[in-house]
Amino acid sequence: MIDTPKNPFEALFKQTQDMAQDMAKTMNPALASFTPEGFEKMWPTIPAEMMEMMMGKQFNPDGLDAKTRLLLTLQGLTIQGAIAEPQIRLTVRHALEAGATKQEIADTIAQAAMFGGVPAMNKAMELARQAIDGAEE
Repeated sequence: MIDTPKNPFEALFKQTQDMAQDMAKTMNPALASFTPEGFEKMWPTIPAEMMEMMMGKQFNPDGLDAKTRLLLTLQGLTIQGAIAEPQIRLTVRHALEAGATKQEIADTIAQAAMFGGVPAMNKAMELARQAIDGAEE
């Protein structure tokens, strides 16, 4: 039996999704089983020196260093509700490379709970733990 939505908008949206999936499978059969899970592992960790050059005190000696900028980015991603999972894991990985400690990362995420809520903090802590465990391997 075909599951047809009663709402016309929902039916159109489902039809569009089905067409897009069929098109993707036709163009590249490997897309049928594609999942973005773990996609961020393909992105290399930028060396600390390069991060400091690009985001640190190179052009603004009185400004923030790369580690602090990455911790602020992590806090912002957490406050948004920790929905950008790959970006959080990448930011944690780069913060570690820039010299942040596990405690500094945990403190940054915990501080975000005041603005983003405890569920966002818990999710970000879980993602940070995944990134830290992956970095230690």
